[in-house]
Amino acid sequence: MKINIKRINEAVHLQATNEEGANVLMDGSASIGGQNLGMRPMQLLLTSLGGCTSMDVLSILTKMQQVVESYEVEMDGQREEGVEPSLFRNIHVHFKLKGKLDAGKVQRAIDLSMTKYCSVAKTLEPTAKITYDFELTA
Repeated sequence: MKINIKRINEAVHLQATNEEGANVLMDGSASIGGQNLGMRPMQLLLTSLGGCTSMDVLSILTKMQQVVESYEVEMDGQREEGVEPSLFRNIHVHFKLKGKLDAGKVQRAIDLSMTKYCSVAKTLEPTAKITYDFELTA
């Protein structure tokens, strides 16, 4: 896996490009000269957790023959204050699904992702307590 990062202004606005040519914009906070022109790296880390678990959950539910009509994930991460580096210590992931779904199968899919399959969750586990829950709507 290779990523190229290029500076695109005179401050800290950066563009990351993967091997397939997909791009992500990053920027820093105003306190370090950023202009909020992209996500901050720690926001991307939290986003990566959400993306990783979402791909797992949706794939597992498809294999379980569950039809997801609508899917959303909300994440809240708390970082240490007043220290450098400022690591995530608590992360809560809230899954919101809509459809005719079996709650037990949804719970199983989420559990499998968060405890076994999601590489990002496993990367964060040594320093962050990750909790999760879900809600279903018909």
